[in-house]
Amino acid sequence: VDEATFISVANFFSHRTCDYTQISLRSLIDYLKRAHTYFLEFNLPTIRRRLIDAIDCSGDDKIAILILKLYDQYVTEVRKHMEYENDVVFGYVESLLNNKFNENYTISIFANKHNDIGSKLNELKDIIIRYYPERGNDMLNAVLFDIINCESDLSSHCQVEDQLFIPAVIDLENNLRNILSSDVDLNEIQDDNNILSNREKEVIYHIAKGLTNKEIAEKLCLSIHTITTHRRNISTKLQIHSAAGLTIYALMNDIIKIQDIKPA
Repeated sequence: VDEATFISVANFFSHRTCDYTQISLRSLIDYLKRAHTYFLEFNLPTIRRRLIDAIDCSGDDKIAILILKLYDQYVTEVRKHMEYENDVVFGYVESLLNNKFNENYTISIFANKHNDIGSKLNELKDIIIRYYPERGNDMLNAVLFDIINCESDLSSHCQVEDQLFIPAVIDLENNLRNILSSDVDLNEIQDDNNILSNREKEVIYHIAKGLTNKEIAEKLCLSIHTITTHRRNISTKLQIHSAAGLTIYALMNDIIKIQDIKPA
């Protein structure tokens, strides 16, 4: 578990201040995918089984049959929603994290049509309360309680995507655009087998040696803007934002030797 991501999500659910810029997108995507699996493979099927037990769908009770049909249509919509995110949206972000920019898609396309999938579950709850004639049904009351909790969980899930995931992806897109508009050699950018490009490793090496952005730019014959862009991209990839943290990373990954680090 990535600590910064865990704390940000926990603070978000607790209505405390959270900083999406500290989030690891890979960790957040893993969390969102696991949440999708929970809803689609456990929570929603469990509610359906309990709903069938609570209302009589075996006879001529048309209202019960319509309620179950409405629930199944809702689950189909949720599945389509989450599978799109798993396949298209998260796949797009994984490509960005591997330094591959898709000019035909941006996270704003997803954001503009992203809707709160919990609200329709609230409609189903209201229909059951208003129109299902049976009263004093403890099993049905328990299902309604499950539906209310699921609606709240789905709404919170969508809010995490809207307020943490999407802003973090926008930052990642902007960072990559800055690289494309700078004098960075895109041939240096490598795939996920090696998360940092050779140029980024050079930048980390000089950071670990204690050089300023200006000194690194002079060493590598690049602009200060390009070095700043590299550092921002490195921090996004590694989720390490301090020079001390990058120095430790450089040591642990054989980018620099201990004897090459200037004593503080």
